[in-house]
Amino acid sequence: MAGRRVAVVLTVAALYVDPRGVYADIPGVEPWGLPDRDARLYPGTHPAVAHPPCAAWGRYAKPTPESTARGPLLGDDGGCFESALTDLWTWGGVLEHPRDSKAWARFRLPTPDVRGWMPDTYVRAAHFRGWSCLVEQGHYGHAARKPTWLYYVGFRKPPPLVWGPSDPPAIGSGARRGNLESLSKKQRAATPRPFADLLVSLARYSRESS
Repeated sequence: MAGRRVAVVLTVAALYVDPRGVYADIPGVEPWGLPDRDARLYPGTHPAVAHPPCAAWGRYAKPTPESTARGPLLGDDGGCFESALTDLWTWGGVLEHPRDSKAWARFRLPTPDVRGWMPDTYVRAAHFRGWSCLVEQGHYGHAARKPTWLYYVGFRKPPPLVWGPSDPPAIGSGARRGNLESLSKKQRAATPRPFADLLVSLARYSRESS
């Protein structure tokens, strides 16, 4: 029909992801991850969904080189987290990390809250503002509760999510409901499609001015 307007879907960059994983099947998403693309080299200009590596910011990271902890040295992630933040402050989008990630303190991000979005008190970008929250992936298809911290950067406050504890099905025979440790490493790390869809929608929302 003459005069019909065609909706334009804003492209989103998915950073630090498996290029053949869940984001590969989402329309309008460009996956950036090894071995195909080093996400630290992402040039813009699309808003991003960022999943920077978390081992160097978790409970098993070594606080000093002499530590006997079994993880990598605290903060030694090859600059991935800092690069992801720079991308968000430049182009907008959302970053996810496990709850209690030590990267939040290192980069002075707002402490997340399970009841809603917490604003960033620092001015980090000319046009965007940052917000943090705590959300459980069990609300969005994960087999465990998997509490997750999000950092969103956009023109305006992000929309409400599903807050509070989730109630996923019991994991395995006799397993406690929502017990993340009962899953394999691959299952724990996996991003459910509904959660990936949510993050992509937040990244697109980040560029809406009204």
